[in-house]
Amino acid sequence: MNLDRRGWALAAGVAAAAATAGVGWSAWRQRGAGVGIEASAADALWSSSFDAPDGTRLAMSAFRGQALVLNFWATWCPPCIREMPALDRFARTFAPRGWRVVGLAADAPEPVREFLARTPVSYAIGLSGFAGIELSRRLGNLGGGLPFTLLFGRDGTPRQSRMGEISYEDLAGWARGIG
Repeated sequence: MNLDRRGWALAAGVAAAAATAGVGWSAWRQRGAGVGIEASAADALWSSSFDAPDGTRLAMSAFRGQALVLNFWATWCPPCIREMPALDRFARTFAPRGWRVVGLAADAPEPVREFLARTPVSYAIGLSGFAGIELSRRLGNLGGGLPFTLLFGRDGTPRQSRMGEISYEDLAGWARGIG
């Protein structure tokens, strides 16, 4: 009977190790440099436009040729909300160096407007709705989770990505690595 318990324990341990390795591999793949997405996905991004919370349009083509941090978020996502001060700090600090930040809210318009009225940010926000999740998947967010952040070089190609909460230090390090 002990042998059976040991066998089950061994099987459970192997399964847990395999699951951990899979999650770790996925996280490593999404965090690394040289984000591998199809050119058509980047083209789709640059040709997109979104309603802004103030009723204007946010054309992504306006950001092409600039270094850009693109963040997918939602009001119902706690890590998204926690990282917004870091994104805002980065936007204010690195704007003089030519960096821009865009947040695409994968959320309904009214909760976004209400949230931003209470917690304004200095960077551009677009209302992508739940279609933003699909766009983020095309851009390398394989699991479709939030928050998801990409850094684009001035040439319009993605250079870094992160699934999950990001810090100011992460963003600043990415930006310094690209120039």
